[in-house]
Amino acid sequence: MDNHYHLLIETPDSNLSIGMRQLNGVYTQIFNRQHKRTGHLFQGRFKAILIQKDSHLLEVCRYIVLNPVRARIVEQPGDWKWSSYPATSGRENPHPCLTRDWILGQFSRTRGKAEKGYRQFVNLGIGKQTIWTEVKGQAILGQDEFVNGLIEHIRKRKDIPDIPKSQRYVNRPSLEKIFSNEILQDKVKRDKKVAEAVEKYGYRQREVADYLGMYFTSVSRIMKWNNQMARK
Repeated sequence: MDNHYHLLIETPDSNLSIGMRQLNGVYTQIFNRQHKRTGHLFQGRFKAILIQKDSHLLEVCRYIVLNPVRARIVEQPGDWKWSSYPATSGRENPHPCLTRDWILGQFSRTRGKAEKGYRQFVNLGIGKQTIWTEVKGQAILGQDEFVNGLIEHIRKRKDIPDIPKSQRYVNRPSLEKIFSNEILQDKVKRDKKVAEAVEKYGYRQREVADYLGMYFTSVSRIMKWNNQMARK
């Protein structure tokens, strides 16, 4: 894509952040040298989504190669220069970092039949709704049992900095649910919920202020007062 890229990675070890930092950092250095520039190339942290392999991974594979088509950048998935589709479909040799065996193995044990099945599978996805409508909390893609089990696993490790906020708070209540009409009618209760939304559920102070129609400084004062009371 013209402003981001997609990677489908299996991580046996919990080192995704280190790997992405290395990948983006080295690429930025090379890019800057070639174009005689300095500074950052990528904006913000990468976004990671955990995927249930046996039920959703194949659909994600299709989504990635169809992304340029759905964005109307190209007409066919094989037309996108940086796509893995030509190699996976058997139309060119794969890059050493590209793994095709699992994907093609979903269609046939015979390489030629598998590549044909893969091409048909991808083409059938053109024009269909994307799978991302099923993503839970912008962080997990899978069946309910998988999602619920993973939420409990993450909840026990929510203080680990390496876990993105979107995953640490994947099952948090919405601001609408936190600030019910009853809460909004009582300033004391509202202020307690402001602190709870920020400290317990990870909402940014700016988000809370915008939702409640308050000044950011007012929310900031509530948080400072709450912290002072907690230390007493």
